[in-house]
Amino acid sequence: MGDKLSKFFEEYLNKEPLFINKKILQSSYTPDNIPHRDDQIKQLAKVLAPALRMEKPSNVFIYGKTGSGKTCVGRYVVNEIYETCKKNKLNVNIYYLNCKMKKVADTEYRLIAELARGFGAAVPATGLPTEEVYKIFIETLENKSQLVILILDEIDQLVRKIGDGILYNLTRLNSELKNCEMSFIGISNDLTFTENLDPRVKSSLSEEELVFPPYNAMQLQDILRDRAKFAFREGVMEEGVIEKCSAYAAREHGDARRALELLRVAGELAERDNSLKISIKYIDEAENKIERDRILDI
Repeated sequence: MGDKLSKFFEEYLNKEPLFINKKILQSSYTPDNIPHRDDQIKQLAKVLAPALRMEKPSNVFIYGKTGSGKTCVGRYVVNEIYETCKKNKLNVNIYYLNCKMKKVADTEYRLIAELARGFGAAVPATGLPTEEVYKIFIETLENKSQLVILILDEIDQLVRKIGDGILYNLTRLNSELKNCEMSFIGISNDLTFTENLDPRVKSSLSEEELVFPPYNAMQLQDILRDRAKFAFREGVMEEGVIEKCSAYAAREHGDARRALELLRVAGELAERDNSLKISIKYIDEAENKIERDRILDI
């Protein structure tokens, strides 16, 4: 068996891969071009632009269904702002936190400890009073004159676990900061999320709101073609693959993340079969595999 396995791995190493860069099809990748989101990019850029004058931007609340480009656009715009600030020697810091992550945002202590660590503080995993962790976080921010933009992705998950008091406490931090100012970008898949917030939290958190509509099948095709150009070798995709992939994802409320996952898994399945092409049958197989994996996870 050892010889056979060794031979298999040698052959795998020597054959030409279908992928050039698989990361381009992952949801964590932020592309240089985001099709069909120009309006949202411009709106968010206008809201955050005061940061370039070291003025605190309004807090922004972004919501839309899964895979509608919220995180991608948010990261893209703040990355551009960060690069412009760096070039002009402006002290603007960006911190991104996914509130769905386990043991990061499931208690108030862990959330503030994670944020404090993100800005260089040493905070133990447990053992301090929560007020003490807040104090460490504030002291860390006050170390230098700076403007902070904090992105809380899946913010609805945070409130579900901890309650909306955490958001009120975070937005009130600015009243205790002298050297530093902080703005928030909240991102949520739950379109009704703000309706259930305490009125005080709502007024302090969602000064500006951006709604991301779902993509249609044609828009999903543009997104997939754009990414596939850099993810796969030229000519490895058969006709109809992008269209089939987009149709599957459009059926599920225009989820671009789902479309990208389908295309990536289809490419992986084709490689396992030693196929030189990604055909439509691999999209069907990818759909079945993703569904099976999802059911097993549940």
